[in-house]
Amino acid sequence: MQWYLYLLECEGGSYYAGITTNLEARFRAHQSGLGAKYTRANPPLRILASRTYPDRSTASVAEAQLKKIRREKKLDFFDEIQLPVDG
Repeated sequence: MQWYLYLLECEGGSYYAGITTNLEARFRAHQSGLGAKYTRANPPLRILASRTYPDRSTASVAEAQLKKIRREKKLDFFDEIQLPVDG
């Protein structure tokens, strides 16, 4: 099953990152208030970027890496070539 790492732009200009197997459905859930607690308080405006991964584990590692990056570099994360994660 394919997994997506995604980055949302939320009201107020903040970013939210998450993982899912169905990007469109997850975005709709965030918009309708059924997503994460953060996006209930800061509704998403749009999907800024996404990237696919072969499994949940790899997507989760990438999500953790993304969340450690400074805000101004987060979009660059999606443009960089990702090397396989050593397990």
